[in-house]
Amino acid sequence: MKAVQYRTVGGHPEVVTVPDPEPGPGQVLLKVTAAGVCHSDIAVMSWSAEQLPFPLPLTLGHEGVGTVAALGAGVTGFTEGESVAVYGPWGCGSCTKCAEGKENYCLRANDLGIMPPGLGAPGAMAEYMVVDDPRHLVPLGDLDPVRTVPLTDAGLTPYHAIKRSLPKLVPGSTAVVIGTGGLGHVAIQLLRAMTAARVIALDVTEEKLALARTVGAHEAVLSDGAAAGKVRELTAGLGAQAVLDFVGAPPTTALAGQLAAVEGDVTIVGIGGGTLAVGFGALPYEVSVTSPYWGSRSELVEVLDLARAGAVDVHVETYGIDEAPLAYERLHAGKVNGRAVILPNG
Repeated sequence: MKAVQYRTVGGHPEVVTVPDPEPGPGQVLLKVTAAGVCHSDIAVMSWSAEQLPFPLPLTLGHEGVGTVAALGAGVTGFTEGESVAVYGPWGCGSCTKCAEGKENYCLRANDLGIMPPGLGAPGAMAEYMVVDDPRHLVPLGDLDPVRTVPLTDAGLTPYHAIKRSLPKLVPGSTAVVIGTGGLGHVAIQLLRAMTAARVIALDVTEEKLALARTVGAHEAVLSDGAAAGKVRELTAGLGAQAVLDFVGAPPTTALAGQLAAVEGDVTIVGIGGGTLAVGFGALPYEVSVTSPYWGSRSELVEVLDLARAGAVDVHVETYGIDEAPLAYERLHAGKVNGRAVILPNG
């Protein structure tokens, strides 16, 4: 089968031919319908050999949906041909966090060598993939798989980040979204569907800000040296009750701190290497700063239910599997407006 792999440190994604996988006991084989292209893949491909926590070559793709092609021995609950989404942050299934459905925070994954598909285990950017356990599958029903696949990360991650701030996002409050790309443009829609907050979007290009307005941002502000002042002006000098940074680079984390209101939340989702100092006087009183990771299995079900209700619609650009390297080039150059999706069998 064809697969998109990261094969050598410092290299670029390559389309290669690898053996067709087969499911072992307790596993499920999927014929992949769609796989999302994510900035975190580019981050991984920028790491040195010492930083990489897994061996190469690696089949990319941590956002995946497909149809059940075969069931390993002992697997029940799914049928061949059924359309499913893959829950990506695999855990051990038995620690206290996994028991809560929070496999994204599994306490034993590192010790046991358990890694997400596309981020250590073979991912979805291939014609077929093996899912380690049926609990990591969520039925799609009649949802469009191509428009749904980004929700497994680009939907789940902002949904998890927003949920912690819901008590603060009451009528009259403000939420700021920094970075309106794959995750950010979904976050805007989630904020509009889940809260009464006014949503202010920040990005570095007018094209990205146009998308932000299209998906529901009340205000769209160019992320430049004047951005902090503009947001303060829009909030009558108070700042935002929730600031969600989907870039996470040093300039954006610094900006996030400047935008937070007293008792506000700063949530750093992006993995751009930025940090934010916390201490008395460093931020307004009682500002909470956190850096969450992905989301729980139950939250993925909730995100798909929101999509089913029409509350969120991901803007996608589709590519055939042979075009996957081009999709990564466009993403790296900031030319993807929304989410790039690979169709391995399309």
